[in-house]
Amino acid sequence: FDRTAQRVYLAQAGLIAAPGGMALPNHLTAMRWVPGERELKDGSDELKVRFESPEVGGATLSKTYTFKRNSYVVGVELEVTNVSAAPIAPQVYLQLVRDGNAPVGESSFYFTFTGPAIYDDADKFKKIDFKAIEKRGANEKPDHATSADNGWVAMVQHYFTSAWLLPEKVQREFFTRKVDTNLYAVGMIVPLGTIDAGAGKSFATTLFVGPQEENHLAELAPGLELVKDYGWFTILAKPLFWLLTQLYAVLGNWGWAIVALVVLLKIAFYWLNASAYRSMAKMKAINPKVMALRERLKDKPQEMQQEMMRIYREEKVNPLGGCLPIFAQMPFFIALYWVLLSSVEMRNAPWILWIHDLSQPDPYFILNPPLSRESATPPSTNSA
Repeated sequence: FDRTAQRVYLAQAGLIAAPGGMALPNHLTAMRWVPGERELKDGSDELKVRFESPEVGGATLSKTYTFKRNSYVVGVELEVTNVSAAPIAPQVYLQLVRDGNAPVGESSFYFTFTGPAIYDDADKFKKIDFKAIEKRGANEKPDHATSADNGWVAMVQHYFTSAWLLPEKVQREFFTRKVDTNLYAVGMIVPLGTIDAGAGKSFATTLFVGPQEENHLAELAPGLELVKDYGWFTILAKPLFWLLTQLYAVLGNWGWAIVALVVLLKIAFYWLNASAYRSMAKMKAINPKVMALRERLKDKPQEMQQEMMRIYREEKVNPLGGCLPIFAQMPFFIALYWVLLSSVEMRNAPWILWIHDLSQPDPYFILNPPLSRESATPPSTNSA
């Protein structure tokens, strides 16, 4: 998370008053830290940090953040106290706010999705482009689910994700909106019901802020692993990534796991490649006949075409036989490209000799010579 001149990326939570009600504490309300531990000390696995707001609109709000060692999951508990003389019916909002800029260093030749995402059981995973939010009119219905009793919201960027997670069977409204110039939000609104005068109510939620480790994300919430952007080839990329992780478990190095996966793919497609090579050999063998035919009938294109087809039939040659096997393999290798581009496991992973980070271009351009100056620019390695 960040709030600088170059980057705005925030998680925010607060209260919305019922229609016609007074403003309640929100993310702009200055809150007081309740004295206590602020450092996860050696020997401790959990740290709680609590903040309290002043009275705003007849209510106070406290936020307690629970951090656990070796975890990217933050527990967030909101406690609302009605200090007025009349009942209130607040709603909790949870939102992620980010500028619409691409990650620093991202290349125009290869990039993954950056922006908001929403998931619910009915509409499943939905990516929302910043430009779509920008173009949407004030009264125009958004192109995503707006309410459900399940699901989550997230902000996605290369390798990393932040997400607000709620328990199942809690009614929620989803929203995306433009907050300011080049500033966008995705979030959820949850009604707390009526809180009588002098009473209080607690609301617990979870904030995930961390890397797109596919297996870990799948354990946190249904569909959360989908934030990992495989593009159009998800159906092929997911099993390839699974196989890659199995190879890594055996070999202990992501670089050698990639090599082993490519070897397995080449073995799996051997019969296709062999067929292509045989077809190309036959085409090469009959090429003198075809060239002579073209020279002899160059002024009779229709007759030349018929004679060429006759030669192909007699020699049992398919002119496309050398191309089709290659096209059949292309989706698998494109999917593998997306697996390697999207997997945070490649970040800072060493291989051999001078290759210390598999997510970065070869600094000496031996294994991947650049197509241009821009393609030589490494992708962003900024954390969430």
